[in-house]
Amino acid sequence: MPKMKSHRGAAKRFKITAKGKVRRAQAGKSHLLAHKTQDRKRRLRRTALLSPKEEKRIKTLLPY
Repeated sequence: MPKMKSHRGAAKRFKITAKGKVRRAQAGKSHLLAHKTQDRKRRLRRTALLSPKEEKRIKTLLPY
């Protein structure tokens, strides 16, 4: 049986941590940044974890 392919769009957006959780980038950091406070923009740089429900769905797209 051939190897499964990773969903390339998902592979670019999500990373699996060592413990198997899924990390994602925060939304809202691409444009309209002038009116957002520096604190808010700094917070948006950090990554966040997916909820368990979404995590299950994304893990099917990233088999390896």
